[in-house]
Amino acid sequence: MNYQLHKSRMAEALQEARIALRKTEVPVGAVLFFEGNLVGRGHNSSISNKDATAHAEIQAIRDACKTVGNYRLPNSILYVTLEPCIMCAGAILQARIEEVVFAIREPTYGASGSVINVLESDWMNHRCKVTTGICADESRVMLKEFFSKLRSGRVLD
Repeated sequence: MNYQLHKSRMAEALQEARIALRKTEVPVGAVLFFEGNLVGRGHNSSISNKDATAHAEIQAIRDACKTVGNYRLPNSILYVTLEPCIMCAGAILQARIEEVVFAIREPTYGASGSVINVLESDWMNHRCKVTTGICADESRVMLKEFFSKLRSGRVLD
């Protein structure tokens, strides 16, 4: 797929990450395109929802499934600002998402090659194409600033 198209779609995911940041959530955003149309949006909201499963990817998948009217999302691409964790990777596989495009790797919980590679595993019934590095700098800066402020005890802007 065209790099510029990936970049413009990732800009939508970065907008979702900024929403999470304004809510003092870990700034991760996701958007889902089904057959070329934006059908799902999500951002981290685990803290505000008091829900460990309220990751950006899960929110975007739930939104997309409601919009499309199906729990399966073939011919879809999920854009996310951070590599999915194993929980989100499982949901991605269950939804039969065709491709995942993410900005930066997650060295602690990443389930697309950083710690484990669930999305492209031959052990799974479904596999996703994975593209990484799109808008990496923007995502990295937002996350670093968030965690730096969090560690210093400063109120997040």
